Amino acid sequence: MKKIIDSVDHKVLEKTVKQCKEKGIVIPTFEEMRNPEKIPQHIKDKVKNVGLWDIDPINLFRITWRNDVKTGLYGDVNAFELPSSLTGTKARVVGIIGKYFPTGAHKVGAAFGCLVPRLVSGKFDPSTQKAVWPSTGNYCRGGAFDSVILGCTPVAILPQDMSKERFEWLHKIGAEVIATPGCESNVKEIYDECWNIKKNRKDCVIFNQFEEFGNPMWHYAVTGHAVADLFEKIKTPTSRMAGWVSATGSAGTIGAGEYLKTKYPNSRIVASEALQCPTIYQNGFGGHRIEGIGDKHIPWVHNVRNTDMVVAVDDEDCMRILRLFNEPEGRKVLKEKGIQQNVINRLELLGISGISNMLSAIKMAKYYECDENDIIFTVFTDSSEMYRSRVQELTQAHGPYTYINAHVDFEHSLHGANINHTKELNYYDRKAVHNLKYFTWVEQQGRTAEELEELWQPETWTNAFAQIPEWDNLIREFNKMTGLAK
Repeated sequence: MKKIIDSVDHKVLEKTVKQCKEKGIVIPTFEEMRNPEKIPQHIKDKVKNVGLWDIDPINLFRITWRNDVKTGLYGDVNAFELPSSLTGTKARVVGIIGKYFPTGAHKVGAAFGCLVPRLVSGKFDPSTQKAVWPSTGNYCRGGAFDSVILGCTPVAILPQDMSKERFEWLHKIGAEVIATPGCESNVKEIYDECWNIKKNRKDCVIFNQFEEFGNPMWHYAVTGHAVADLFEKIKTPTSRMAGWVSATGSAGTIGAGEYLKTKYPNSRIVASEALQCPTIYQNGFGGHRIEGIGDKHIPWVHNVRNTDMVVAVDDEDCMRILRLFNEPEGRKVLKEKGIQQNVINRLELLGISGISNMLSAIKMAKYYECDENDIIFTVFTDSSEMYRSRVQELTQAHGPYTYINAHVDFEHSLHGANINHTKELNYYDRKAVHNLKYFTWVEQQGRTAEELEELWQPETWTNAFAQIPEWDNLIREFNKMTGLAK
């Protein structure tokens, strides 16, 4: 595989350095996002006095899993271990928390991984070019946040049926917003708009998370390490790293499992998707309501050869549990079921996709007959704060949430999760999924069959992840040129 950043455009870079110097922008390295203890003290002194969502360049240093919202600085990896009384499985299920990133979702990191390497190499000119963020939700929010901070103009593309909270925030931040037809699973319509922009707007650069290697590379370098550190902290002498569970989405977050397998070879990578659109599970299609996970195609940057299992989750269960976790009657029943109040109070940390990931982890635990020695890690991508309007819509559609509703949903949708719609992938299953990329990427998006064959080779991914230290060197050199890092 050739280098992703294979040269530096010094003419553009000179302009970008000047712009960042004028705006007081210092860019963190992947190493600093992984381990904030390495951030210089003078930057930490500034961080603690700035709000988590503030549009301030210093918040680039909050693109980490280790934000301490109490002190405004850094601490342990933000995580939430769900008790067995809630999950109904003996295995320990632990979710790392996306809410405590700027924008309230970890996608701000994936967007950083796509934008910054080009910015610090002169491959993107923020003074003349706009950054386009095709997304089904949080990625375009993260990209818009990064863009505005770094002095770029963002263009957000997302389906028109996504939650109104997303659109309101994007307009507020000053992004150009393009709403494409359909819902969560209408990704092709997003790609069609990208082609329209490529043909008609010379001032735009598209950062397509579904094909940008910077997306899984950020998760490999930052998320994977965070999970490994967390495991080492909470494990017992008999604990096993059972696996990493993530919605396929743009195949960024699932890339954390790539790192975990290098450290824990017996761990598994489990891909989750909506039963209403079972692309991997059944080569299927359809619309669904699990916002932020994308589908109907296999992302270019999904290393399916390293994926062990696929789990399909019914979006109806996710919507029911969203109400169970957030409605008064639901919380009352949870307490009656023996769930501790401090746990109930934290369930708002799970948005719809976080609930889906939780259910996928439960189904994985039951499939592999995991016990108390197995720790399954997943991600609570964003919080229920992003879906208040969805709860209201459910009330309008189905009426008030009752005590009986809560009992039914606890027993059926939560504790009733089983091994239905799970599939362990053998070599040829994985090859079949990989081959599905042809129809999107070669036939529609201009890739070649030779490039597709290259993606099947393990060394392609090893070589890609090995380039991360080179990107850090480019960032360090950029900061030296602005003179602001000292």
